[in-house]
Amino acid sequence: MTDHQWIIAALRRFEHPLILYARRIINDPERARDVVQDTFLKLCRRPREEVEPRLAEWLYTVCRNGALDVTRKERRMKVVEQESEPASGGGGPALVVERQEEGRMALELLAALPEKQREVLCLKFQGGLSYGEISRVTGE
Repeated sequence: MTDHQWIIAALRRFEHPLILYARRIINDPERARDVVQDTFLKLCRRPREEVEPRLAEWLYTVCRNGALDVTRKERRMKVVEQESEPASGGGGPALVVERQEEGRMALELLAALPEKQREVLCLKFQGGLSYGEISRVTGE
């Protein structure tokens, strides 16, 4: 696989999860996309052999630092509220309503957690990072 193909594969795999991650930090979808774009531009400038063994960790670290820079410049940190996705599958309207309510309750519980805990959960379940990678990304 050429370096160009490797970058394209990384973009396809990580772009969407990184945008969601940056949105949680920034609370602005357009700026989150800008941070992720900048993250991939930085990836293009790095030697592949330096980044490839720890690609996910590197991308999330660079994205996190970029998103935090944006929030520092704007002097605000807000939590992004996700819209509940409609439930799929059978079960009728009652099941759909029940799933939506469960999703709303889960988002409320998530919002009640301290910022660091929300970030760790996002990195684990949305980003698929290991606990070691999460520790290195967050510096804790």
